[in-house]
Amino acid sequence: MDRDILVAVRQELIEGIDEKTRDGASRFFKEEVRFYGVKGSQVRRIAAKYLRELKGEEKSEIFALCESLLRSDYGEEASIAFEWAHSLRRQYEPSDFYIFEGWLKQYVNNWAKCDSLCNHALGSLIEMYPQFVEDLFLWARSDNRWVRRGSAVTLILPARRGDFLPEVFMIADILLEDKDDLVQKGYGWLLKEASRTHQEQVFEYVMRNKAIMPRTALRYAIEKMPEELRRKAMQR
Repeated sequence: MDRDILVAVRQELIEGIDEKTRDGASRFFKEEVRFYGVKGSQVRRIAAKYLRELKGEEKSEIFALCESLLRSDYGEEASIAFEWAHSLRRQYEPSDFYIFEGWLKQYVNNWAKCDSLCNHALGSLIEMYPQFVEDLFLWARSDNRWVRRGSAVTLILPARRGDFLPEVFMIADILLEDKDDLVQKGYGWLLKEASRTHQEQVFEYVMRNKAIMPRTALRYAIEKMPEELRRKAMQR
């Protein structure tokens, strides 16, 4: 029955292909990407429809289906997988961290997949089991650009609420001079979200490091600050 659901999901995705969406999908990415070309709202509807059919299934079974979707490499199937995984957040256990970490390292190959997994499933798990925040420091030193970006993006939603400030700065310290623009945008975004509740501390951090911080990261970090502070931060 579970495998039948994957067949049905894929059939609906094929039927939902929109040529304009398909033709425009790749322009948001520098790397090669695989998309059917289904609108985001339609993908979310399909995810919700078949999640209802999976009600009562074991978490391990649903995670196995998620992995099957991820193996296809299609962006829409990854979105559904990560949506299903996040829907089970009340059932998360510490061991699930290693499942999600495995997905990040094996299946995430563009910024959209990275942000979808890390913002939601991984971010929720870290809030439940904050002992795993130390693993993010290891991720920040990875050779894999998506794992490095993930180290920052995983804390986006907790940071928006004012949590994990010391850890935010530790990750930013490790990534500070990263040469990859998508990693720079990731930790700049993290600092921006932290600035919503800790504006003074983030501003001080930016001013202390602006001589070596890439301009891309700096611009992201100060985006939500008042104009006067933004101007100060951007001065050479």
